[in-house]
This record gives sequence, structure tokens and C-alpha cells, in this order.
Amino acid sequence: MMRAERREPASPVPPSLGAVMSMSILVTGGAGFIGANFILDWLRAGDEPVLNLDKLTYAGNLENLAELAGDPRYAFVQGDICDKVLVERLFRQHAPRAVINFAAESHVDRSIHGPGEFIQTNILGTFNLLECARAHFGGLDDAARTAFRFLHVSTDEVYGSLAKDDPAFTERHRYEPNSPYSASKAASDHLVRAYCHTYGLPVLTTNCSNNYGPYQFPEKLIPLMIVNALAGKSLPIYGDGQQIRDWLYVGDHCAAIRRVLAAGQPGETYNIGGWNEKPNLDIVHAVCALLDELRPRADGQSYREQITYVTDRPGHDRRYAIDATRIERELGWKPQETFETGIRKTVAWYLDHPQWIANVQSGAYREWVEKNYGGRAS
Repeated sequence: MMRAERREPASPVPPSLGAVMSMSILVTGGAGFIGANFILDWLRAGDEPVLNLDKLTYAGNLENLAELAGDPRYAFVQGDICDKVLVERLFRQHAPRAVINFAAESHVDRSIHGPGEFIQTNILGTFNLLECARAHFGGLDDAARTAFRFLHVSTDEVYGSLAKDDPAFTERHRYEPNSPYSASKAASDHLVRAYCHTYGLPVLTTNCSNNYGPYQFPEKLIPLMIVNALAGKSLPIYGDGQQIRDWLYVGDHCAAIRRVLAAGQPGETYNIGGWNEKPNLDIVHAVCALLDELRPRADGQSYREQITYVTDRPGHDRRYAIDATRIERELGWKPQETFETGIRKTVAWYLDHPQWIANVQSGAYREWVEKNYGGRAS
């Protein structure tokens, strides 16, 4: 089984873990889609240990990290970033040299149905992490203070919506969030900035475009289309399907975060994008074409036949686009995957992991899909 700690304050650090964690990073939300990919990527690239703190809400899935079972470089703690006693204990016992904060409620539709959890986790949770990190940072010696970083992972949705011909978002674009989700992330971004300028905490912020790839929970567009297509269900498209997003393969995102952590300037923000602006309908067509090739329907028809158009979500932003020039110019990062290579890898992964799909599609997931899409048929 994967090494894990209980939440009770009296739980000691295993001696072997205490030794190996003398230089380590703390990853929050590491059982989710991007966080899990980051941890797997991190430990494939090097041996610096990872402590993973995750609440294991609906989208947190330890199966994403199954290959790390028994790995002495990895430890898991189930808990909430809002739990100050727990977070303080982890800082005290493990003294991480960096925090990478992925922990967030992250789906716009869920934020519309129930914004409260987004306020709790994304704003108050980030505040608690910052407070605990500030206290930890204040007790470090000069060398450790110089090395310490707090990296906050955020979204391009904080910038609002673009018109068709507007230039892409740069790091200087003003914040104009339009959903409870993006507003909560914008608030957390501002808190992170404030803790740098007020308290001198060496923070870094990244704002990424739409991620896709392995282990993504099937509420997001690409995995939802894949699993619905394979199950013979409808492929629901909001509105006219012409909402434009920039698409970033998750492996490229992980590489960018590693680079920002290693070389980013404290107090600065870096936009991370894939240079792949595409309408949602084009994305669904691409998924259908790959499924037609790799897993044809028994009746010989295209999966496109399953596309249906549903009433658009309230306040649906029309276009996001990331200008990732700065991170390439200053840190030398650029995406390695085109959309064509990344989407092929993604579809192939889901085809190769039917049990993972079955395991995440719990009764609660099915109820949510019905709640969100069931009344939207147009």
C-alpha cells in the first residue's frame, strides 16, 4: 500500500520518512488531475521526495498515484488545506523547501450550482496555507529562506472573456472573473501577491489555460466526450459550441511548473499556455475522429452522430487565449505537444484504462451529470 499518515496530531513521522524528507516539497491537491500528473512527473525526473496533502473530494483519486505504492520518496496525508492544526504540523515535521498549491475546487458548472465550497477551499484554504507558510518561513535560517518558494497554480479564467479579435491574455491583463470559480481563484491570486509584497514571502503564481490528458475527471469536456461516446450516450455541447479555449497538454503544464519553481522570479506571475486556440466543437470533432479510427462503433457510424446541443451555461465566457511569450523568453519553456499529438495520447490513454473510468464513475458522479445536463436539452 501507499505510504500514508493519519490526520491525528499525535501521529509520528516514521523514522525513515523523517530522514528522507529532510529536503522535500509539499504538494497540495496532489491526488487530483494536474496534481497527480505533477507528482508522477516530478518523481520520474528526480529523487527529491514529495509530501502530498489532499482532502480526497470527488475528483481526488489515489488510484492516479498507484504506481508510487511503496516508493520511499512519496508520502500521502489525507486532509484539508483549511485545517490549520494539520497544516502547521506538516510544516513542523517535514519542513518542506517548497509548496506547490494545486488544491482547488475547479469546475465552473459546480461553482454555479454550489459556490460555497469554492469560497472555502480556493480562498480560505489558500489563506490558511499562506499563513502557515509565512510562520514556517519566518523560522528558517538565511540559506533556507533564500531557497524557499510558495508556488500557487491558478487559471486563465481570472482574466475574464475575450472578443474574437482581442489579443491573448498576458500577465498584465486586468482581472475580470465571471463565475464563482474564477472569482474565487482571482481572490486567491490576490492573497498570494499580497503575502509577497506585505510579508516578503517568496511566492510564484502560474495562470494556465485548459489542461487535458490522463487522469482527468470526466466532468471536463474532453474526458466527458470520450466516456460518453464509448458508452453510447449523447455528447452534450453547450450553445453553438463556438466557445474558444487554449488547450495545454498536462505533461507540458507540469514541465512548465517545474521550470517556474526552479528559475521563476519571486513575486512574479507566469502565464502557461499551449498555443492551441480551438472552439469546443472542433475539440469534440477531433475526439470523435480519433475514436472512429481507434475504436469504431459497431454500426459503422461516426461518433459525431451522438453530438447534441444543450442550453448554454449561465455567463459562459466566449474566448480564452494565453500569451505564453514571457515564460519562453525568460525561462526557456515552451510546450512540446501539439494539440494533434496531445489529443491522440489522451484518447489512447482512456481507451487503455477502462477500469479507471469505471472506478471514477460513482453514483455521485452520475447524479451530478444528470443534474448539470439533464435539463439543458435544446
